[in-house]
Amino acid sequence: MSPATRDLLTAAATGDTAAARAAIDAGADIEARGTGGMTALVAATKQNDVDTARLLIEAGADVNAKDDIQDSAYLYAGARGHDEILRLTLDNGADLKSTNRFGGTALIPASERGLLATVRILLQAGVDPNHVNNLHWTALHEAIVLGDGSTAYVEVVRALIDGGADVTIRDGDGVLPRDLATQRGYGAIAAEIDAA
Repeated sequence: MSPATRDLLTAAATGDTAAARAAIDAGADIEARGTGGMTALVAATKQNDVDTARLLIEAGADVNAKDDIQDSAYLYAGARGHDEILRLTLDNGADLKSTNRFGGTALIPASERGLLATVRILLQAGVDPNHVNNLHWTALHEAIVLGDGSTAYVEVVRALIDGGADVTIRDGDGVLPRDLATQRGYGAIAAEIDAA
């Protein structure tokens, strides 16, 4: 690995945009892998370092390149609500069908975490709201099972339904989303499903 490439990986991991720019100008390999198999872009995304991520994407970094745990800049930004970086990845070739280590699209962890703005961005981009992950859950299932039934999750469920989520898809145990909601006492979520 060249010194410039090493400098780039260090700069991306520490949020030093100026050093990252200097390393790129010195001929660093922007797709080189550092700790955990992360590219500089994945490292910058995990720091939510918008400036360095933008620099790398503008230099041609692959927004779909995955690290050792199957995180790409696109998937991680979507999962964590790093919406500025997420929009940059979407504008620069993000693979909407790309999946994480759980076989889920970016929409599923965004829904699990109640990240309404992120959920809306992903739905508008065209991510399939009915993708089923390795746990046999869709984004709707995760918002119910791993959410807390609060207003934020009610709004995520509404956004998913408005975005085309199928409320008749059963989980791996054959349970419907509405039943998952009522089992947990999430009446407002059940009402959203009924309205659909």
